[in-house]
Amino acid sequence: MKKILTVLFLIMVLTACDSETTNKVNNSKTINNDYKFKGESEHWEAEYSYKGTELWKEDEGKTAYSNEDSYEFVLTYKGSLEELSSMKKLEYTYETIDGSGSKIEEYTEPPSEKVFTTSGSSKGGGKVSKGEVIQVNVKWDGFDESFELHNKEK
Repeated sequence: MKKILTVLFLIMVLTACDSETTNKVNNSKTINNDYKFKGESEHWEAEYSYKGTELWKEDEGKTAYSNEDSYEFVLTYKGSLEELSSMKKLEYTYETIDGSGSKIEEYTEPPSEKVFTTSGSSKGGGKVSKGEVIQVNVKWDGFDESFELHNKEK
């Protein structure tokens, strides 16, 4: 009896953790993707947060697909803000299998923060997969560091 209850409990837990929802009424299936990729170099650390929703529909024997997603890229200097006081230019890029992003900031005065953020969203574009490795490159005042971001499963 204990084994049966254990198996039933495990099935309930696994079912509750599933990120797919199927709607039998209109033959649709929704998949929610929520990933956090993290990595660091000697002077920088970064996090790329991705949230996406995929919708699959069956209608009169044809399959329709749509998706929406959003992301946030956060780059953080690991040293003190004072160490960035002479920085005149910061350039960073990040690249997924589907696309890339970049930002260039120029300073006439020292930066007031050591956290730099970029975000965006799309409808119908490509999606980020949970096994991806995101390439990051940071250049600032004659220095250059590259590193990778890896998915940190929840």
